[in-house]
Amino acid sequence: MTRHTVAIIGGGYGGATAAKALDQDTDVVLIEPKDAFVQNAVSLRALVQPDWADNLFFPYDRLLRHGRVVRDRAVSVDPGGVVLSSGERVDADYLVLATGSGYPFPFKFDADASSAARERLLAAHAQLAGVSRVLIVGAGPVGLELAGEIKTVWPDKHVTLVDPTSQLLPGFQPEMREDLRRQLDALGVDLRLGTTLSAEPPAEPGRAGSFTVPSTGGDISADLWFRAYGVRVNTGYLGDDLGPVRTPQGLIRVTETLNVEGHGNIYAIGDITDIAEAKMAGNAMRHAEVVADNIIAHVRGDRPAAVYRPSATPFVLLPLGPEGGVGQLPSPDGPIVLAAQAVADYKGADLFTGRFAELFGIARSVPAAA
Repeated sequence: MTRHTVAIIGGGYGGATAAKALDQDTDVVLIEPKDAFVQNAVSLRALVQPDWADNLFFPYDRLLRHGRVVRDRAVSVDPGGVVLSSGERVDADYLVLATGSGYPFPFKFDADASSAARERLLAAHAQLAGVSRVLIVGAGPVGLELAGEIKTVWPDKHVTLVDPTSQLLPGFQPEMREDLRRQLDALGVDLRLGTTLSAEPPAEPGRAGSFTVPSTGGDISADLWFRAYGVRVNTGYLGDDLGPVRTPQGLIRVTETLNVEGHGNIYAIGDITDIAEAKMAGNAMRHAEVVADNIIAHVRGDRPAAVYRPSATPFVLLPLGPEGGVGQLPSPDGPIVLAAQAVADYKGADLFTGRFAELFGIARSVPAAA
């Protein structure tokens, strides 16, 4: 059987999962500028416990047995392949767009070298360890998790969490949101909902420097702050042939089989899709499984039949340190609200370290609790 080439642009959660699933049946070329996969679920824990940084980066060396990883950046993608920043062109029978999104540090990193990302994380840890008052702007899942991690390691630090919304995690079950509020109160987080800063703090996020900023709820003083909002999708590399598939927000229009609209040999997965659902790693990995099934069906001469249905019930696993947190999962009988222990068992204790160690063929262990 003729081997077909699949170019996967982006080696994050969705791209790495798709590459692994397609490696046996196709010639995979995984294009990724970073020198290692970044397990972003670990980044906030590693900020407060630097020994967790060893579980943040997974080299791509053992991900594929047959395919290859090209460390480069896509600058232009067309229906027949991709042009890289080096000038090299990779021709492909199928393309999977999996370039994900950017997000403020410390949840995600701009650096392509894991050594540089680690260095910045350790520097931020040193800054954070030396201050007594922390401001987090944004009370979505990232801001909430960051607050929980800080208070778990340093219970005496004053952590202020602000957001203009009037509710925590709207759309989730009331009992889950009430439990979240109880746990934040028990940790001593100063939660200020319905609050907007009148000006951004003068210091760079993650860098110590005392300040006072006005807000709609009064002046807020802190010694260091983090921005926990602002997703930026990465789709600027689409060529002229593919430009029209982008929405005004930069998302890529996909069909139920996750094909890019109008292109039977191109797929898109993860944060860059226009699917109406939360942009989460778990969803990206589910997308990858659908796309892998469809491409394998293609190359075997079968009809691609796998479709992606977003969950009608919002779900989340939100640790507040290794032992706390809240969660909600879908079920045929409706949403299931998880207790803190269940959240720890599912995610909080090891932050999926074992799962990704298996995916990348690298032995890793979980550091002791702080």
